[in-house]
Parts: sequence; structure tokens; C-alpha cells
Amino acid sequence: RELSHPSLSSSSSGRQGSRAWSIMVDRSDPDHFLMPESPKGVGIHGMEVYFPRLVVSQSELEKYMGAGEGKFTIGLGQQNMAFVNDLEDINSVCMTAVGNLLEKYNVAPTDIGRLEVGTETLIDKSKSVKTTLTQLLNAHGNFDVEGVDNINACYGGTAALLNTMAWVESSAWDGRYGLVVCGDIAVYEEGPARPTGGCAAVALLIGRDSPIVLGSVRASHFEDAYDFYKPNLSSEYPTVFGQESNVCYLRALDGCYRRFSGKYEMVHKRKFDLDAVDHVVLHSPYNKLVKKSGARMLYNDYLRDHNMPLFKKNEATLSKFKSLMPEDTYDNRELEKAFTELARPMYASKVEPTVLLPQELGNSYTASMYTGLLSLIHNWHKPKAGAQVDTEKATRNKKVLMFSYGSGLAATMYYLKIQGNTGHIAAAANLSERLEERKQVSPEEFSRILKDRETKYGKFDWSPSSDKSELFPGTYYLKQVDSHGRRSYARVPVSPFRTTINFGYQAFHASKSRAFSTAVRPAPTAPSAASAMALRLARSVGFLKRVAV
Repeated sequence: RELSHPSLSSSSSGRQGSRAWSIMVDRSDPDHFLMPESPKGVGIHGMEVYFPRLVVSQSELEKYMGAGEGKFTIGLGQQNMAFVNDLEDINSVCMTAVGNLLEKYNVAPTDIGRLEVGTETLIDKSKSVKTTLTQLLNAHGNFDVEGVDNINACYGGTAALLNTMAWVESSAWDGRYGLVVCGDIAVYEEGPARPTGGCAAVALLIGRDSPIVLGSVRASHFEDAYDFYKPNLSSEYPTVFGQESNVCYLRALDGCYRRFSGKYEMVHKRKFDLDAVDHVVLHSPYNKLVKKSGARMLYNDYLRDHNMPLFKKNEATLSKFKSLMPEDTYDNRELEKAFTELARPMYASKVEPTVLLPQELGNSYTASMYTGLLSLIHNWHKPKAGAQVDTEKATRNKKVLMFSYGSGLAATMYYLKIQGNTGHIAAAANLSERLEERKQVSPEEFSRILKDRETKYGKFDWSPSSDKSELFPGTYYLKQVDSHGRRSYARVPVSPFRTTINFGYQAFHASKSRAFSTAVRPAPTAPSAASAMALRLARSVGFLKRVAV
């Protein structure tokens, strides 16, 4: 039966009404669905990206593979591709991202209450990556950590993020941070798809009163599709239908954008189009698809309102597309070309600032969209020629539209609003310097390394043979896979000159000013057993008081 808002029902007691309201929400009551952003400021406090030191140039790969000049650099829009040798797997990649974030942001491992992972890089059909990551928390006495892995192609990271943000906003939240890890190693067998690989892991620190707040409007699109999948469990290579996957991506984008626009207009009481947001971050298998997606969103704006000034100005060119059914236009090159041309200024201002890492690292699957967000923050705060501006002030109140896609298929569109300082995130990431420190490897060596990975995938009782000196400082690496398939890890020593931020639990909760320190200091040491016990006891008392209230 339909349940109305308890305050509108005079026949129910307060207790009965409350119980009824908790069972089912009356979606016709707008008062409960018109909150623009999280009322508790739930969102992102910090970000860290890990990418391998090894990289292969796409222009060199063009020559090696016998592709035409510009096939990968212009045709795909990619510059370089990150990859790993036998010293690194998905566990070590994600461990490095988590370890670096905790140390750079000076967050105690005991301050993490939920750790959730998004990945499609599987090395075990039962044991989650998250359980391996818990050793970084267990070593400091923290065993009370919710969350496991989320798996659906490139979408798992977004699922982990939305789950963790919901936990922080809920009555189950215990006052600690959530930690989301999105990471993958994308590799393809020899052939035309190989240049679309890549590798990265992004860790995101989630909490209340954050500088990057999750908007309440989001829309999703889910279907049953076989555009990209991995049915061969003895190989890490996927089965890919490239053109079909592109169409699935654009169809999901259409569905999400259309629904998001309607929901946004209901909440904000004003029209939505691309002018309503400052930037757009798109899942990036390769940059050419990102450009197509920007044009596709502009086409969706045209479908919703032919009379926008941009479209009126170009009516002679666009009028022929009015009568077309959108689902029949995915292969329409004339339409694509027309809207790509119209979208150039929009792409340059809203999308291009987000593509640095996706172009430099390649497709990192679940991490892809979040490397785009970190690229945007980096671009906001990097030094620029001319008069200097207050970058924190300039970025305040910006809205960032996010589109996440995973084959199979799953997609969600949501937005983030900048409500605080983000310069500390750019400073901690230090992208320019770290990208320069990578090691360029020849295509021949790249191919040899991937062939070596093939021979070891799924095998037991072996140890890596690659040189640990080629890893970045602070990188976790695989020591051994024993005769039962159990994996053990070690770490390259951390540089004593790493920049860290005074952002721990005590620093953050003692002040809302967000006056972050970026002084160089050694990596934090574990708290003493007595101090850790005292901190846990204090939090437990505080949590019980909140429950009692």
C-alpha cells in the first residue's frame, strides 16, 4: 500500500508514522528530494594517485606495431602508456596508493572506518584486494574496517565511492574517515587493442565537511551487454568488441545525461545544459572517445532545446538532424563531425583540463575518471604565466560533472561542488615532477615484459625477477607467490623528503579553518600502543554518546 509522509497522516500515531516513513519514501513529496548537496558536506578530503615508473611512448609504439603515424597519438589521442612488470600486481598497486595517501595526509591508520575497493583486475576468485590492504591498518591495531571489493569492469570504483559516501552520511558512521581505492592494470593481447592499456590506482579520503562535496543529483543507466568482458579465467586479457563498446558507452551517456538533466532541473528549479557546470570529467578508455562524448552531450542539449543561442546561430547546419531518432545516430559521421566542431570551445574550457593523466597513463579502468578529476585539480593550481590569482578563491563553488562507465554495462552521472580549498590535493599529488621521473621503455622491452607476465599469470611457486631499483620510492612490490598461491609483499623505502600535509584526525577535527601545512617532514610513525588505545577509547565513548542521544 502507498505510505504518505507521517506528518500528513492524522490517523497514525507519531511512532507508527515514523515506522511507516522509514519503510517507504513517498517520492511525490518534493521536500525530501530537493537538497542540492549533502547537508553534512560529505565528499572528498584528499586524493592520491599511484602510477608505475615504467612507461612506453605511443608514438614509438606506432612505429613498432607498423601502424600509420598518428594512429595512436592522434587517432586515439594518447601520449604514453603506463605498465608494470612482474614486481607489481593489483594488490601492490593499491597498497602503494593507500600507503602514500595515509603518509602524505598524515592520517593515522586507526582513523579509517571503511575501506572499499573498485577493481576488475582479479588475481583471486575469492579473496578481495581489500583484505590484502587491511594489513596496512592491522599493523596499527585497526581491525574494525567495513567494505570489500566492487566489480563491474570500469564502474567498480564509482560503486565503491557512492557506497562509502552513503556510509559517512548515514547513522552507521562512527566518526572516522572512509577510504576508497580505484585501481587496475589494463593489458591487452597483441593486436590493435594493445595501445589502449594502462595502469593506475587512485585513493580517495572521504568524510564530512569536505572541500569537494557530492551533489545530491545523479542518474544511472544499466543494461545487459557483451561489449567487453573477461570469460577466460586463465588469462588477464579481455574479449573486446571495440565498435560495439563505443556505442554502448555513448548510449549510456545519453541515458544518464537525459535523466540527470531532468532531475537537476527538479532540484535546482532552473534549466540544465552544459553551461550549468564548469567542468566535465569523463571515463577515458582513450582521449578520442572523450572528445566524442563532449560532442554527444552537446547534441543532447540540442535535442532538449533547439533554440539555445549556439544552435540558433548554426541552424542551417543543424536543422537536418532534427528529425533523426537519437538511437539511430551513433554511427552518423556527419552529425558527429558537426557537433564535434561546435563543441571545440566547450571541450577546451571544460574537458581538456581533465585529460593530463588519462593521456599520460592510458586506460586505468576503475581509476580512469578519478585520474581525470586529479588532473583537473592539478590544472587549477599549477603555476601559470601572467598575473597570479588566488586559485583557491577562483575555484570555489565550481561544479564538476562526472560520468562513470563500465562495460557490461553500468554507468552513473553525478556532480561534485567545490566548497573548500583543494590546493593541498594538488600539492600532495605533485604530478608534474612525478611524471618527469618516469622511465621510458622501448616497445620491444614493453612487449617482452607483457610476454613474461603471460607466462606467470595464475602460476604458483615463483618470485619476481625484475629489478626493484626501477620502482619509485615507497612502492609496494610482490616478493613471492608460494606453492599454495599465497602472495607476500615488501616495500621500497620511502623518501625522507616527501611532502606531507598536517591533515590527521586531530588536526582536522580541532579546526575547521583548513589551514593546511605542506612542510616537508618524515613519514609518520605508528602511535604507541597506549596512545592508540586511548584514542580508540575516546572515540568509542563519543560514539556511544551519539547513539544514546
